[in-house]
Amino acid sequence: MKYFIGVDIGGTKVAIAVVSETGKILKQNVIPTELTILPKEMIMKISNSIREILAQTEIVKNDIIGIGIGSPGPLDAKEGLITHPPNLQNWRNVPIVKWMKEWWSVPIILENDANAAALAEKWLGAAQDNQNFVYMTVSTGIGSGIIADGKIYHGASGNAGDIGHTVVDPSFGQCSCGQYGCLESIASGTAIAKRGSDILGKQVTTKDVFTLYDEGHLKIVAFINKVFKVLGVACVSIINTFDPEKIVIGGGVSQVEAPLFEMIRDYVRNYALNPNGRNTTIVKAELDQNAGVIGAAALYLDKISANSKI
Repeated sequence: MKYFIGVDIGGTKVAIAVVSETGKILKQNVIPTELTILPKEMIMKISNSIREILAQTEIVKNDIIGIGIGSPGPLDAKEGLITHPPNLQNWRNVPIVKWMKEWWSVPIILENDANAAALAEKWLGAAQDNQNFVYMTVSTGIGSGIIADGKIYHGASGNAGDIGHTVVDPSFGQCSCGQYGCLESIASGTAIAKRGSDILGKQVTTKDVFTLYDEGHLKIVAFINKVFKVLGVACVSIINTFDPEKIVIGGGVSQVEAPLFEMIRDYVRNYALNPNGRNTTIVKAELDQNAGVIGAAALYLDKISANSKI
């Protein structure tokens, strides 16, 4: 059997896994994303982690088909560059594919992390039967992967789907990208922790905020209900723009489950423009935190599939 290496780079952590041709994770490691060191040093740490997990699984290099890397955008997938991600502020025009090839002789593919996760949900998760759907991740940041007619919709430069930087409500203040009122600056896990801390007058985590929400803390309930409504607005925008069969929502914030999904579905039923769009299926991602690494591996299956149709 052959294997893939999946690398999922996030704003706070990097997940690395050995994935089989059937999508099974044989071994996974998670390391912190260290933003205080140079990007090449961080990429070397990722490479070292790959070596560690290969040693632990006793898989030889010849059994590795390739390395798939999912990264926050913007990026230039064709040139293998991570260009300007707001959540990796010292990563500017980082030639990650070139650097990884200094240590690995296998093919390496770079893709937007949300696109990779969308492929994972198409392959093994909540969208196996769908040819037109949008995967939205609500985590440290917010992004989306668009699958149109069974294929990733990349856009002109490969950065389509960056819904996190759609302006929703400028009254929420400035986003890390410079605009005011971006979806990501309101409803991401990072934003929830920051605003929750402001409301409570002390430092709290996103998990703390949702614990207080469950306990009925009045100010937190009012705030989180507004966040859920904003995510409903985002879903209506997705539906009105792309007319998907389904929206799959993943990322840490999706773990709230029922309250989040009920409010989003209710908003969509009331405000999607097309009557059919009001019935768009909205579900939780099935692969949860594994979508990134499985999706990074799935990049190769997608490439093989695309080549077989040429």
